[in-house]
Amino acid sequence: MSAQKSLTSFFKPVPKKRSLSDDNVLSENCASKKKLKLENDFENEKRQLTVDPVKDCDLVDPEAKSKSMDDVVTEKTTKEGTCEEKEDKNSLVDEKKASKENDPSVLSTPPNKKTQDKTIMSPFGMLTPLQCLARIKSQAAKTPALHPCIGSTWFFALHSEFQKPYFSKLSEFVTRERERGRVYPPADQVWTWTTKVPIKDIKVVILGQDPYHNPGQAHGLCFSVPKGVTPPPSLVNMYKELAADIPGFTAPKHGYLEGWAEQGVLLLNACLTVRANTPNSHKDQGWEQLTDAVIKYISTNNRNVVFLLWGSYAQKKGSVVDQKKHHILKTVHPSPLSAHRGFLGCRHFSQCNDFLKKAGKKPIDWSHLP
Repeated sequence: MSAQKSLTSFFKPVPKKRSLSDDNVLSENCASKKKLKLENDFENEKRQLTVDPVKDCDLVDPEAKSKSMDDVVTEKTTKEGTCEEKEDKNSLVDEKKASKENDPSVLSTPPNKKTQDKTIMSPFGMLTPLQCLARIKSQAAKTPALHPCIGSTWFFALHSEFQKPYFSKLSEFVTRERERGRVYPPADQVWTWTTKVPIKDIKVVILGQDPYHNPGQAHGLCFSVPKGVTPPPSLVNMYKELAADIPGFTAPKHGYLEGWAEQGVLLLNACLTVRANTPNSHKDQGWEQLTDAVIKYISTNNRNVVFLLWGSYAQKKGSVVDQKKHHILKTVHPSPLSAHRGFLGCRHFSQCNDFLKKAGKKPIDWSHLP
């Protein structure tokens, strides 16, 4: 009996070892659970995040917002998971992006509320910002007087003008002028006025004649100069009238009027380019026809816009404005040659705000010139 016990104790059962295949199964199960968890986390993050709508005339990469979503998911994974989990997550995100980009239904489906935020109405239907930019670049290649920097809504509003023979001739003229010498403003600033004020937001129109012809002054907004440039005499007189007309107005040390443009003041010259040191050198080459179309478009499609027409040239150009729909204020030009004959003391800036208030619109803060 004792011998049997000794044999039993000698042959103790050996503990079962896990095989390599068992470890692989466990590892795969663990990885599957982690991947499933990441998929659920990704979908939850995606539902919680919102995408800002594309603003009027902004040409923005539509993937910019989705990248911010990826950053959020990556940050969370870094805090909660391992390096392997981050690699799994990145592959999942890439797969989802690829499937979305390759899915033809993304473009063929009629725009709903979400897709409408990312699209712009055009004569060609609803387009994404990148599609808008492609259209603009294509047209600018044909008619170089146009530039891809133009605001998208303005491009589509004036699209028919860009197809006309006069604009092709204008483009040829401006191209030759730039080849021969210096032209102001630089090509990428000619259309600045279209990027600061969407058509639907226009409250006030101030008409100029042609851009400043001295170096460093013109930048695509009439009467305005970049910061660091001494305000020209006409603008100095505008500041004088503002100080007398608007309580609390103090003339800034610069002549940069973008603060007005961002509030809905369209600062438009009749001619959009000029040869250096040669005023009116691009007169009667086609710009006037284009800017006439701009004024007509605003008069037809907007309501209760105040037109400030200073000088006989601006008043003649503004004759197409429908005075039943809009308000017109006229006086002489603010140039030192004529300002004392009626511009100083005209009180146009306060009268403009009075009309905007009556029309239920927010008045212009003329002091807002940061």
